[in-house]
Amino acid sequence: MATEVLMPKMGLTMTEGTIEEWKKKEGDAVKVGDILFSVATDKLTNDVECDTDGTLIKVLYAEGETVECKKVIAYIGAPGEAVPDASGAAAPAAAPAAAAPAAAAPAAAPAAAGNKTVLVIGGGPGGYVAAIRAAQLGAKVTLIEKEHLGGTCLNVGCIPTKCLLHSADLINGIKDQGADIGVKVSSVEVDFSQVIAHKNAISKKLTTGVAGLLKMNKVAKVDGTAVFTAPKTVEVTKADGSKESMTADAVIVATGSVNSTPPIPGLKENPNCIDSTGALALETLPKSMIVIGGGVIGLELACAYQAFGTKITVVEALDHVLPMLDGDQTKIGVAHMKKMGMEFNLECPVQSVEASSVGAKVVCKNKAGETVSFEAEKVLVAVGRRANTAALNLEAGKLDNDRGRIIVNNKMETNVPGVYAIGDCVKGFALLAHTAMAMGEVAAEQIMGQDSTYEESTNPTCVYIEPEAASVGLTEEQAKAKGIDYVVGKFPMMANGRALILNGGEGLVKIIASKKYNEVLGMHIIGPGASDLIAEGALAIRLECTVDELISTIHSHPTVTEAVREAALNVEKRSIHSGNK
Repeated sequence: MATEVLMPKMGLTMTEGTIEEWKKKEGDAVKVGDILFSVATDKLTNDVECDTDGTLIKVLYAEGETVECKKVIAYIGAPGEAVPDASGAAAPAAAPAAAAPAAAAPAAAPAAAGNKTVLVIGGGPGGYVAAIRAAQLGAKVTLIEKEHLGGTCLNVGCIPTKCLLHSADLINGIKDQGADIGVKVSSVEVDFSQVIAHKNAISKKLTTGVAGLLKMNKVAKVDGTAVFTAPKTVEVTKADGSKESMTADAVIVATGSVNSTPPIPGLKENPNCIDSTGALALETLPKSMIVIGGGVIGLELACAYQAFGTKITVVEALDHVLPMLDGDQTKIGVAHMKKMGMEFNLECPVQSVEASSVGAKVVCKNKAGETVSFEAEKVLVAVGRRANTAALNLEAGKLDNDRGRIIVNNKMETNVPGVYAIGDCVKGFALLAHTAMAMGEVAAEQIMGQDSTYEESTNPTCVYIEPEAASVGLTEEQAKAKGIDYVVGKFPMMANGRALILNGGEGLVKIIASKKYNEVLGMHIIGPGASDLIAEGALAIRLECTVDELISTIHSHPTVTEAVREAALNVEKRSIHSGNK
């Protein structure tokens, strides 16, 4: 008799799981210990092993389907062996469909308590967070997504880029530190196809996890594209081509942003000119790459590809790169990138792109006004992003906007009552995933009657160059421009034991504080773990923390966090482990 394969119950609170991937297909021989399938619950993905030998003779649920725990999802037996007939097998499979009305019940049951319907357009970091938060507060939520849950961040942005950078970090660590710390490697080989495969696997786990979270919170997901036909009303074109008009008590626009393409002659015509999405999907490692733009996206990818062995040339129209960082951070970062082998050409605006036997030729004007050109296999165009609202028909929705960027207040409200906008598609805020997430929570809470506001001053910026950098609050340049009377504290990573171990002590912690009250106004870190350490600076600003409060907080040893306290000590010219100039 065939053996039943059940959806496992892997925790006390688990009631269902989503089949992420079948590792075996019908007809495959299996044995005890083989990975049969992977199941996603919330944000975790687990591999499920086979506990019997035989042949996978029947699969009842496809990838992406959600199944209640302990339900039969497949059969293992002898080739050709009979399994329960279609009616018998269909009974458990039909259960989730039968349960669908129950999923909507929470929205109907509390209606007397004033529950609302919420329509979210876009399933990126802002959209899915807004949907979940609104559902937590009792709303009946529908989320419309035209392509991939997780948006740019999980699919072609933050997460994939950091996957490449993690691979690059390992390479850099071996090359730069290996011999010094006693790890001798004869050669380092980059398996680029596996780098990409690892990136794809991580993205898939996270996007599957988002789908699980939406289901867990009873958010209805509609695959389709939304267009405003009137204020608070959209027409959704679904995947099968059908159209449906939708409205709700509140609408949240969370359509994100797309890569900008500058009007450079010859750029669009050359297939070797790619954007960041293309750079994350290359099948072979290019020998050379020109990066147009000295911002975050371009330089993060430049660091990764330089580590993999690609020759990187950066061209930037301005006289500096990474303008969002404090100047001291930028100096350290650029010096390191040059040490890696990257070439920088500043005040060198691009004039055109021409064909080349190598791949592409980028023609520029240098600071002296001379025509100079650079050739490479690939050209990465990374000059920024623009709001992804062109197809929304904002005019029909009566939404005020500036060239497609929707205008909102700090409650995420637009000019149309009941319509909110969050994330990269709004005007005047940082284009960051965590910005969109915070805005999503604010919008959902406002809709559900809570007084919630978005506070930009505690929003950190993280740049995953080598070494990574992070900033929150005012830079020194901004403090000067505002005429603020400030003091500065600095502490070099070279004087921190843990940083010495991790990267040879390269980096800096810098604190900007008001001279009158010693209140922390900004914190800027470049060095090991900067993107994690910056949370201390964000919290300090949020709590209106003073320098002496940072100092009186004991920091564990040996950690890089000690450098934060030492920088605070240096504000008062009493750093213990460095000079106090």
